[in-house]
Amino acid sequence: MKNTRLIIFIIVIAQFCCTSVWFASNAVLSDLIRNFGLNENALEHLTSAVQFGFILGTLLFALLAIADRFSPSQVFFACAISVAVINLSTILESNTFISLLCVRFATGFFLAGIYPVGMKIASDYSNKGLGKALGFLVGALVVGTAFPHLLNSAFFKVSWENVILATSCIACIGGLLILLFVPNGPYRKRNYKPALNTGKVIFKDIKLRTAAFGYFGHMWELYTFWAFVPVILATYLNLHPLAEINIPLLSFLIIGIGGFSCVIGGYLSSAFGEKKVARTALLLSGCCCLLSPLIFYTDSTPIFLAFLFFWGMTVVADSPLLSTLVAQNAPAEHRATALTLVNSIGFAITIVSLQTISLLSNYIDPKFLYLILAIGPIIGVFTLIQKKETH
Repeated sequence: MKNTRLIIFIIVIAQFCCTSVWFASNAVLSDLIRNFGLNENALEHLTSAVQFGFILGTLLFALLAIADRFSPSQVFFACAISVAVINLSTILESNTFISLLCVRFATGFFLAGIYPVGMKIASDYSNKGLGKALGFLVGALVVGTAFPHLLNSAFFKVSWENVILATSCIACIGGLLILLFVPNGPYRKRNYKPALNTGKVIFKDIKLRTAAFGYFGHMWELYTFWAFVPVILATYLNLHPLAEINIPLLSFLIIGIGGFSCVIGGYLSSAFGEKKVARTALLLSGCCCLLSPLIFYTDSTPIFLAFLFFWGMTVVADSPLLSTLVAQNAPAEHRATALTLVNSIGFAITIVSLQTISLLSNYIDPKFLYLILAIGPIIGVFTLIQKKETH
């Protein structure tokens, strides 16, 4: 038991280290725009490039059943080293907008061997209490995603090149931790051939389908909210010039606090069940979407920030629980493939969401823009209100 807890702890640390490269370009976007002459709309394109790379990577990993056929720890390590080297190439002086898109695409591609594979490794060590384990794991993803914003804040005063360098270095450390200290888990069941029909398994099984569609609704909101947190803060600052707002630091805190809620959600799932807690989180984050126009009208910066912190907690608290439901209801020999394929579809949805918000930002008052994110939680809640439980 103690050994399992230590293994889960190592996986959590490794996940934090490796996912720090995910939003590295977002955190230093203003520097990239200035140094490489990028368009002001580069945010959604660079973010979508990562997501698109992740989609293609997860799709190939799923179809070829990479983490089910081969050692998931070795797959994680290889992808961690790859993503570190690719992320580091961001600082090359010869970069252009196209080359940066390629860098972010390749980063996303190899992240497909980190995030879902990390969940697969954790599930191979957790026969019971998987919700809590994935709560810590996704929490690490959240904090890792937010970490570059912290490095780029006035709190640390790190140059943009060193932000990229730091995230690449700790990604290497994360890969080594998994390779050296996390062998294949006792509940791993190996698959010896590609799983080209796993999609049929997901959409035929009512429990697995319910969990998957709940996850898809959640993903419509999550990454678009994360990507636009600095924009939300900047919008409020433009409307209230006297407000004291450190955008990089607050972006880290608003995104990063979701890691805490993932852990809390994991513990709550032991008492109330994954489905009920995930449904509640979706409902609350959906309410935040619907109430979002009002926060721009308040002159109270503490109220504005409190709302965003609450939104940052609820927007991701359901993520590990929905992944837990997918893992629990998938056949053991196809667990990694099911997790990866559901991730692939979910991240495809994030691209549609990001591009939709970006397009509509040209026509809609920014105060009302985030109402559109409510579509995801509404669909997710509706999907999870079913007579048949996904346990």
